[in-house]
Amino acid sequence: MKNEKTLSGLDIADFSKQVDGKETALCVLTNKTGAELTITNYGAKIVSLMVPDRSGKLVDVVTGHKNIDDYMTSEEPYFGAVCGRYGNRIAKGTFTLDGVVYDKLPINNGPNSLHGGLKGFNAVVWDMVQNDDQTVTLTYTAADGEEGYPGELKTTIVYQLTDTNEVIISYEATTDKPTVLNLTNHSYFNLSGAGDPYVGDHLLEINADTYLPTDDTAIPYGPAEKVEGTPMDFRTPFEIGARIEDDFQQLVFGNGYDHTYVLNKEGNELSFCARCSSPKTGIVMETYTTEPGVQLYTSNWTTGNFEGKPGQYYPKRSALCLETQHFPNSPNMPDYPSTVLRPGETFQSKTVYAFTIEK
Repeated sequence: MKNEKTLSGLDIADFSKQVDGKETALCVLTNKTGAELTITNYGAKIVSLMVPDRSGKLVDVVTGHKNIDDYMTSEEPYFGAVCGRYGNRIAKGTFTLDGVVYDKLPINNGPNSLHGGLKGFNAVVWDMVQNDDQTVTLTYTAADGEEGYPGELKTTIVYQLTDTNEVIISYEATTDKPTVLNLTNHSYFNLSGAGDPYVGDHLLEINADTYLPTDDTAIPYGPAEKVEGTPMDFRTPFEIGARIEDDFQQLVFGNGYDHTYVLNKEGNELSFCARCSSPKTGIVMETYTTEPGVQLYTSNWTTGNFEGKPGQYYPKRSALCLETQHFPNSPNMPDYPSTVLRPGETFQSKTVYAFTIEK
């Protein structure tokens, strides 16, 4: 098994390593149509995703690395990763919960704490069990006080590749103390194929009438604002790159799109989030989620200075992320949907990335 290669050209042996006293590995999921999804338990990361284009050729649509060593030293540590305990940002690394101030969150993104801190869920080794050819379960227990967060948090993630080319990600978590959490997957998608230099020609639709404007450190500063009449409007399909250089304060702050959209929904039912397509391959990705928001990020800071998977380089705006999640800085914003989890409760969330072909 360890000498085998995946359809995307990865050597499975290159993902076997002792890290923090645990063995890393690469799990390969396949379905009846020939699609392939690979997962490493280092950061619970999606490494590759092969889906058919309009000619029937399998295309890898996510960026990543070719071995564990590169993931551990990458200038982009979130490729395909599960981000937690709190995905996105918490302002100044502090929040108050039940009258207790927690102010030791690592500052790793300007003045703020990002994606769980210096060693978030993206940089730990999860326990991984492959259930069958199409499903894998990963579990991780974060200690009370880990990265400054209260409570021992037990998290389970299930990845499933269905026979209709859906990637289903199911999250579940429990805690022994009141805590906050915000879990998301940070895959970087390019539906023209990973390594294609520009995602700006993709058509994108987001099911949101409003978004959260931010300050210049990417922290939302208050209520949602309407997308209407702004370059943030993706209520109907629009090329991602068409307005990305507009002289619009939010795009200037983010160096492109890096914003949370407030999805048009009530409750936590699984519902339509976004649709994206590539004119080059005809590959369409529809996103569905139980979460209240989605972070659109257009790979504004990737440099193209390193080789990812064999022969692939990822310059600025060579991918997009649709990170389904609760809102940034919610622990400090009482008007936002709560991210508090208490003992006796079970956090549950589901996101679906569904792939089809546009002729």
